[in-house]
Amino acid sequence: MTGRLTGRSPARRAAVDGLAVPVLAFLSIKLAVLIANLWWFPTLRRPPGPRPDAGESVLLVPLRDEADRIPEALPGMLAAGFGEVVLLDDGSTDGTAELVEQLVRSAWSGSPARLIPGRPRPAGWAGKPWACAQLAQASDAATLVFCDADVQLAPGAAEAILAEMEHQGAQVFSVFPRHRTGSWSERLLAPLIVDVLLCGLPFGLLRSPVRSAAAAHGALLAFRREAYTAVGGFGGVRDEVVEDVALARLARRRGLRLGLALGGSTAQVRMYRNRREVTAGLGRGLLPMAGGRRWLVVLAWVWHVLAYTAPVLLAVARPRWRVAAALGVTERALLELKTGGRDWLAALTIAAAPVAAGPVVGQGLRRRQVWRGRSYVT
Repeated sequence: MTGRLTGRSPARRAAVDGLAVPVLAFLSIKLAVLIANLWWFPTLRRPPGPRPDAGESVLLVPLRDEADRIPEALPGMLAAGFGEVVLLDDGSTDGTAELVEQLVRSAWSGSPARLIPGRPRPAGWAGKPWACAQLAQASDAATLVFCDADVQLAPGAAEAILAEMEHQGAQVFSVFPRHRTGSWSERLLAPLIVDVLLCGLPFGLLRSPVRSAAAAHGALLAFRREAYTAVGGFGGVRDEVVEDVALARLARRRGLRLGLALGGSTAQVRMYRNRREVTAGLGRGLLPMAGGRRWLVVLAWVWHVLAYTAPVLLAVARPRWRVAAALGVTERALLELKTGGRDWLAALTIAAAPVAAGPVVGQGLRRRQVWRGRSYVT
């Protein structure tokens, strides 16, 4: 098998070795950025000194068929320390609204909370931007913090978010929560969201004039009121499927200061519960992130198979490919260390991630995507 992969002739062996050069360069650059971000990239923590007043902040939570998630997340949201928690039921059909009302009534402590009904979605709006736009209208708080219904917040999360916003001087601020995973599809693929961030965006670029240096995670996204107005709110990205990144890029174009942090133990999330959800959830964002270019999605996937899977297959016979395989494992291990995931077995099996991503790529190439019972054309 190794002979067939590496080729028997000297010319073929030289070609295989030559192909390792760009792979090694790619992995080395990613690893260098990641190592810099190990020290550079902040993680949310409660401030040790004077703490900001969270009374002028509001936690805004869109809900659509979240009956299986919100009971686990809502207690933490109420205990996080925000001035108010506002939840919006976006046409749920699984009893989410009734369950939330019951949970709010039975809560004996924490921030005041209320549930509001969502209005019918107008033409030209994607589901989440419309729900978030309504939530923003429901509060006059100075700081708006939008939070997905599956995010688990620790006590004091409000102070940690506001303190980090102030420390970075951020007008728009996004937290990448620590991923909690269960199935192997989740373990292999969900952390790649943070991998793209920590291996592709040196934190210092946020303070540079490079306005394309922008990222965000819609699971936890905060705005100063004036910044929210400046970007046109969610109306500025009303038809975007990947609205979080679109908002970050829009904020940078408007000259606003963007801040980022990892969630650590303060903000954690289990975005997907099984292979089907991983495929649908990650797949729907691939084409928008590639600017609608299907060839780019395919090319990127083939390249990652070459960079992470091929080195393991070629490592037995070719020293350069052994180095490439070691770099891939090191990258994922350092990512687990930085985020606090500590899934070392998933790090050792990083070569399987591009293969596991095959169905995600197939899903992402489809013209029509379905998420939360709604259909989108990409």
